[in-house]
Amino acid sequence: MPGMSNGTPQVTITRKDSETIEEARVAGRVVWIKVTPRHGRPYFLIPDPGGQIYLRRDSLESGLSVPLWVLFTF
Repeated sequence: MPGMSNGTPQVTITRKDSETIEEARVAGRVVWIKVTPRHGRPYFLIPDPGGQIYLRRDSLESGLSVPLWVLFTF
């Protein structure tokens, strides 16, 4: 698309009776799908590296926390 950088996701929102589906694409590839059921907690579907299987996650966080400590202050 003209004027859209390759790193900017394009989000498509589809609303149905029982759920809302948000699909994010970067450069034409699906990077995540967020499903928000009418009753219940939202969840994400993340494609595997091959793009054939979607893995369900409760959040987009990877689970990796990098510790941030203050070593010196001036």
